[in-house]
Amino acid sequence: MLNYRKGLKDRPEYDVIERPWRIKVNANECNMNLPPLVEERVMARLSHVAFNRYPNEEEELLRENISESYSLTKENILLGGGSSEIIEKLFVAFGGDNKKIVYPAPSFSMYHIYASAAEAEGVVFPLNEDYTFDADKFIDTVNNEKATLAVLCNPNNPTGGAVGADVVEKILQNTECPFLVDEAYMEFYGKSATGLLKKYKKLLIARTFSKAYGLAAARVGYLLGDAEIISVVKRVYMPYHMNVLSLVAADIAYQMKGEFEPRIAMTISERKRMAAELAKIGGVKVYPSETNFLLIKVKDANALNEAFIRRNIGVRSFGNAKFLENCLRISMGLREENDEVMDVIKLYSEGRD
Repeated sequence: MLNYRKGLKDRPEYDVIERPWRIKVNANECNMNLPPLVEERVMARLSHVAFNRYPNEEEELLRENISESYSLTKENILLGGGSSEIIEKLFVAFGGDNKKIVYPAPSFSMYHIYASAAEAEGVVFPLNEDYTFDADKFIDTVNNEKATLAVLCNPNNPTGGAVGADVVEKILQNTECPFLVDEAYMEFYGKSATGLLKKYKKLLIARTFSKAYGLAAARVGYLLGDAEIISVVKRVYMPYHMNVLSLVAADIAYQMKGEFEPRIAMTISERKRMAAELAKIGGVKVYPSETNFLLIKVKDANALNEAFIRRNIGVRSFGNAKFLENCLRISMGLREENDEVMDVIKLYSEGRD
């Protein structure tokens, strides 16, 4: 008899099965591989790695480089397998015993799964109908539920909206529990809450190399926070949980952030161009975005998604999902890819597909 942990079989799977799309704009990935100079440096550094040793040195170097850029110490830095693993571990650290973790919806779909895995009660805070965020109501929810952790994805996935550091500080000033700000898309927005870290010990900020720095395959993220909290959260990790290949790639990318700036600027420019063009199409609602993707709403998202599939283009369709009915999320591709995406939407709008 297979005696699984209670509730495990009822937990939803995160589907990562992909088909080889001709145009792939469904996962918010960077639309290009590493810049040539960055790739060259990564390969050169890997040629000197002692693969027979555990990755102590590489982890220390990355933590030091990150801490110096924020005027922090390496004790304020925790690394993880993408920001996703970091968030999952935070839910474990502050969960259990049906403790309450508050997060918005629609937002990162894994928050619900992480809360369940941590044996915590996930308290969903609905965004406004237009997907804007009401900080006052969020504060009330966190306080009324006596949450042990509050979470805000900023900018938000999948809606694209964002709030400024002043809103983050307002929440910090009016709540008691630790507050995690998930800044996976911050490079496309630029208004980070990192300046508040020294003022508020309960502030935690998660970042990733998967989006702006094109290292989705390497799975590297980092947490910024108070050294005491970092020390406790580290206890839910296994030893040597990061591999040397990913650490080296992330460290080189972080040192050479300037090589990525033109690409980030191009992505922002394409997002603005697409938003303006799509807004001209009848029957298409485009939501404001500060990320590397756009969320749109149409009359029949399933029908539009089928049109994309026929052209071998992968987008993220939410179909009839709660809070996201008839919405699709479209990551920014190369300019010519974005033009094809817009052509499909135009044909759909005109009833010619």
